[in-house]
Amino acid sequence: MKTMKNFKLILLLLLVLFLGKVTVSQNVTTRSAGADPSILHQADSVKQELIEQGFVVLKEAVIKMESEYEMPVIVPLTEGSWYQFVFIGEMTSKLYEVRMYDWEEKQVVYEKKQWGDVDGNVISYSYIPKLSEYHMMKPVQVNKNKKNLSGYVMLLKKVKK
Repeated sequence: MKTMKNFKLILLLLLVLFLGKVTVSQNVTTRSAGADPSILHQADSVKQELIEQGFVVLKEAVIKMESEYEMPVIVPLTEGSWYQFVFIGEMTSKLYEVRMYDWEEKQVVYEKKQWGDVDGNVISYSYIPKLSEYHMMKPVQVNKNKKNLSGYVMLLKKVKK
């Protein structure tokens, strides 16, 4: 059993390294390059609000997405820590979803918003993992008028004072 877990860990690390290089080179842009200004403004507002609540930003990125396709984001989470995950999609999209999976590929979070909802293009949720392990978030947005879209993801962690 332990050998299988080690094999899975090695396989995941190789996958993360490989996908990380692909993601960095193809799908993640700098904060200003190709980012929708309204998304950046929303991201700053949400980030400021969460910082005031005692969170610190661990990771944030502008991501290039294709309509109707999930964009996997893999992050290591620590058991018992309080995390906040934020996804912001383009205002012109009609549907936004985020699914999160644990190491065992069990879906642990599902959030959905539609155009017209209050802050419909922003999905923000808290999560406290039961184990220290990698988790995968898969945001997706659907836009009938555009194929190539921008999105913004943030991972924050609550700091104990």
